[in-house]
Amino acid sequence: MLRASIAAEAAGIPSVSIICEGFDGQASATGRGHGFDGLPLAVTIGHVDSQSTEIMIKNFVNSTVAQVIEGLCGADADDAVENEEPTALDVVVSGDIETINEHFIGHSWTDGHPILPPTRGRVEAFLTNSGHDPWKTLGVAASSGRDLTIWSIAVNAVMAGCRPEHLPVLIAISEVLADPGYGAEHSGNTTGADALIVVNGPNATNLGFNHGVGAMREGTHANTSVGRWLRLYLRNVFEFTTDQHDKATFGNSTRVVLAEDADCLTEIGWPPLSASFGYTAGDDTITMARMNSGTIIGSVFGSTPDEIIPYLANGLTRVAAWDLTHVYGLGHDQFQPLLVISPILARTFASAGWSKGDVQEALFAHARIPAITFEKMIGEWSNLTAGRRRLSNLVAEGVLPSVFAETDDPDRLVPIVTGPERLMIAVAGDPNRTNAYALSNDGPHGWWTSKQIDHTPSSDLVCNIGGS
Repeated sequence: MLRASIAAEAAGIPSVSIICEGFDGQASATGRGHGFDGLPLAVTIGHVDSQSTEIMIKNFVNSTVAQVIEGLCGADADDAVENEEPTALDVVVSGDIETINEHFIGHSWTDGHPILPPTRGRVEAFLTNSGHDPWKTLGVAASSGRDLTIWSIAVNAVMAGCRPEHLPVLIAISEVLADPGYGAEHSGNTTGADALIVVNGPNATNLGFNHGVGAMREGTHANTSVGRWLRLYLRNVFEFTTDQHDKATFGNSTRVVLAEDADCLTEIGWPPLSASFGYTAGDDTITMARMNSGTIIGSVFGSTPDEIIPYLANGLTRVAAWDLTHVYGLGHDQFQPLLVISPILARTFASAGWSKGDVQEALFAHARIPAITFEKMIGEWSNLTAGRRRLSNLVAEGVLPSVFAETDDPDRLVPIVTGPERLMIAVAGDPNRTNAYALSNDGPHGWWTSKQIDHTPSSDLVCNIGGS
């Protein structure tokens, strides 16, 4: 609705955006991010899904209609006062570290933890040997309209405690955020999914990323600080704070970076996660997607693939609930969950001659739920799929593959994804434990995106003397 209003206002047509109660801050920030500060809004009372039609109409007539009329007859959005904010080199506060941290916390510029004050000297030192032009722009944050600059990357890196050698990784993550295919503007949606960054490549270990015991727990500096940087960058550049764009009902804690076990992958001859997006084992990459929820698959028992596949598949089905609307409905063919398996499980598969593709095929065959449950998830229990069509209808329309309608039995088992390649697999964790971790992704609201990490020093600040 708001983006339609922005298009109308850009064409000179007055508009009013109708929003749900509690979303006025996000709506105002969205308009500001697209260059239309102060767009007229009309708020509906309560949540539309929890009201009867009669009550919703009554509330709309008695409250919202007047706001619509006032918005259409009021001042132009272009007359709104610009919000003042500090420029990149402004000194916003001086004092001891306690004073600075209190100031940053009071302005919602931190994640609630103490930060290292991003003084101009610290930021410049962070960039000194990189060769990057501090004012180079990598893109624009769709949610705020702010430029993604090398300087802003470095400011938040200093705050998070990152090291200068992490800058290429942070730049690659910023390139994901700038990629329209990723959809960073959805990073504050109500289900509260949070991004998971996966690092691959020969330089991951040299940069200090942990892929072993506690691979997804804070404590290792590289994994923790880079994960924290992303949360700070989303707050400070993209405006994902609770009074702006972040409307997570509950939210997830910041996810540390997950690094794959490159040595194990080399040993068993499996490609890294990034290979699903066109890269090779020799490429340094980061791959990102936003994850809704996850579950531990503990103490996997069995010495053969056939023994352990059903348990792993069961874990994948247990994290697939309303997320299935991304198979059809809210998104289309965009549910792509991740299964992280420990190295010992990966070696069990490889010892039996199984490739990663073989594992995906077997999981696709076993990770299934009753068709009637699938249909409830995408229709009866959610208002996100128009029409509540049956899977058999969707197959007949060519929207879903035939595997979803092999019979008419409502209790038939159907897959949770459209094909084996939609099941992502990564290898990490304690090499001596038979555990796994299944995570559900949030479809196009942070779609799987991979970028190469460029470790070569930039030539931005090098004079090209005598060049043509």
